[in-house]
Amino acid sequence: METNQNIQFLSKDEIKRYQEIRLAGALEYLAAKSPFYSSLFRDNKIDISKIRTLEDLRQIPVTTKPDLQTRNEDFLCVPHSEIVDYPTTSGTLGEPVTFAETESDLEHLAYNEFLSFSTAGCVKEDILQLMVTIDRRFMAGLAYFLGARKLGMGSVRVGNGIPELQWDTINRIHPTVGMAVPSFLIKLIDFAVEHGIDYRKSSLRKCVCIGEALRDPRTFELNTLGSIINERWPELQLYTTYASTEMQHSFTDCQYFNGGHLQPELLIVEFLDDNDNPVSEGEPGEVTVTTLGVTGMPLLRFKTGDVVYHYDEPCRCGRNTVRVGSVVGRKRQMIKFKGTTLYPPALFDILDNIPEVKNYVVEVFTSGLGTDDVLVYVGTNSPSDRFEKEIKDIFRAKVRVAPSVKFASPEEVATLLYPPMSRKPVKFIDKR
Repeated sequence: METNQNIQFLSKDEIKRYQEIRLAGALEYLAAKSPFYSSLFRDNKIDISKIRTLEDLRQIPVTTKPDLQTRNEDFLCVPHSEIVDYPTTSGTLGEPVTFAETESDLEHLAYNEFLSFSTAGCVKEDILQLMVTIDRRFMAGLAYFLGARKLGMGSVRVGNGIPELQWDTINRIHPTVGMAVPSFLIKLIDFAVEHGIDYRKSSLRKCVCIGEALRDPRTFELNTLGSIINERWPELQLYTTYASTEMQHSFTDCQYFNGGHLQPELLIVEFLDDNDNPVSEGEPGEVTVTTLGVTGMPLLRFKTGDVVYHYDEPCRCGRNTVRVGSVVGRKRQMIKFKGTTLYPPALFDILDNIPEVKNYVVEVFTSGLGTDDVLVYVGTNSPSDRFEKEIKDIFRAKVRVAPSVKFASPEEVATLLYPPMSRKPVKFIDKR
């Protein structure tokens, strides 16, 4: 595949010109190979030869998750005989979508994660401990392994959970970099404390984290979860990477921790409002992606459902690429509760800041009046009416409204948090 690692350090104008050249090739490929997009161009009378700039993309209708769910096969651009891997999306926003990857798509994934790990300061001499699954149709786990391999790092494929095995691996192999869901790091710390392991003197020096926010999306300061981990394990540098199966790309922190960097040779990204118009820097917008170099199931102007803030000013690391903050929320997970608009991450941050809350799951459902209602299952060892009032008072102080609270043991809540088919913790259940 064509690569240009230095493109991210060139001027914004040079980056834009480079992407526009790649865009022309992507449009030609879709017109020739994709049943979905060739019909979209035909039905909307779009002459792709006239789409010359990134701004011209706005002439093309967006693609949505329902398009992928209802016309999944029409996005396939190659014969099934050329497919070497079939991952699926997690199904967070509905029925999971099957993707199809060619041999070159796996090279694309490897190169993306090579760039991602490099952005986070990883080097060939590091050893990566994968604390996320590489099976269960999970694209990301395979991508991390392939990216580490391309960088030259050794990898230990431990998988998710099992703190005892994680610590046995750390003590045996002395990895320097972890790949994990952040809340699992707290379990690692608790296990170490309980079993007399001096975790602060372990070989792990940084962790690239997925699935949960560690920083405020606007200030980049550590949020509650990030602060708890940092206070207990200050020697461990916490990097975040944001990705999705659909975009086959990740935005990853550099050493300055001021948002995840775009890799412009692999993806064109827009940030759109509800009417598919671009939002300004400092306004929340939905991440909308056009993949570059993907051959199996490339996407054009796909709205991911993830709402973020984006930042255009150059970074101190020398990269001139757009950066994104932590996901504010997912469009279809927006809650209208008692006149207040909420996204689940805001609720998570409040609950993470209450020490007696060991774990939790937030459930939203439709009330008898047809409005959104919120119930929080709280795992705690000290349930009481007083504690329930305290939780509700904290919510009112932070977001002006208080959900219903249902106490259970941490073990009972864990069964909701880790359902059998899930590849990561399920903190939010939408029953609307």
